Amino acid sequence: MSAGEQDMANTTTADEILDLEREYWQAIQNRDIETVLRLTDEPCTVTGAQGVGTCDREKIAAMFRAATYTLHRFELSKDAQVRLLDKDVAVVAYKVHEELTVDGNQVTLDAADSSTWVRRNGRWVCTLHTEAIMGDPFGRDRHSPEGAETSPATQTVEAGPRRRTDRA
Repeated sequence: MSAGEQDMANTTTADEILDLEREYWQAIQNRDIETVLRLTDEPCTVTGAQGVGTCDREKIAAMFRAATYTLHRFELSKDAQVRLLDKDVAVVAYKVHEELTVDGNQVTLDAADSSTWVRRNGRWVCTLHTEAIMGDPFGRDRHSPEGAETSPATQTVEAGPRRRTDRA
């Protein structure tokens, strides 16, 4: 394969990974457990504000059934980056804007997410997903000194197969 053909193959794979990432988000929004499970590796590792977890399909399905949130809208940034580590491993990183209802409260948040996709038996599955809520890297925008008023308040937000803390 020539260098030009390799670049085209990489571009096609990068587009495919971005499409799969969007499909995953759409499945979360639609509460389409079957699509989420089809796109998820077993086990899948998830990291976020609540820590690190490894989920099998049964745990992911149970979390989706018990979810106390509704994802109304999401938007992945146009400057998403895809890096092919080899022909069967790809990493995608992007910013995402989310609009949700959580426990009856409207929540809007911006985060930086990344996923690692692996090709197993000819199809891509997500084996790792991370989410970092955007803000001050030291968390100063989330915590006030002891004794000071706490604004904005924090609340637990559940989105997808993960739990995280966000400002209300």
